[in-house]
Amino acid sequence: MENSRSEQMEALKVLEEFNGRLISNMKSLVNELSGNRLEDTDKLLKTVIDSLNWEIQVVKSTMDVLNDGTTRVDKDSFNKAIVSLSEAISSGDDNRMAGQFQETIKVFENLDLAVKAVVSDK
Repeated sequence: MENSRSEQMEALKVLEEFNGRLISNMKSLVNELSGNRLEDTDKLLKTVIDSLNWEIQVVKSTMDVLNDGTTRVDKDSFNKAIVSLSEAISSGDDNRMAGQFQETIKVFENLDLAVKAVVSDK
């Protein structure tokens, strides 16, 4: 069963509040994976992955609202970035993960703009 439009808008409002923190955490993670590892880098990585997974589910369930009237989030590009990030994480290579997280940040900054546009319209 599909979410109702009001439930989708509510999810996007929560995403709007949450996404900025995720982007900030990804930027910190990029720094740590780029040779500045700390004791809790692996914990931060897990937190970021869990947060990404949550946001991906929200995006998946609200894509029709996000792209209502115009394409704000290109599903193929979004999915490609997530698959590339997943492959980098699976490699366990810090440099590869850092580079792919850097690319993923751009995708989630674009998502942030899209969500703000949709939420402010309603």
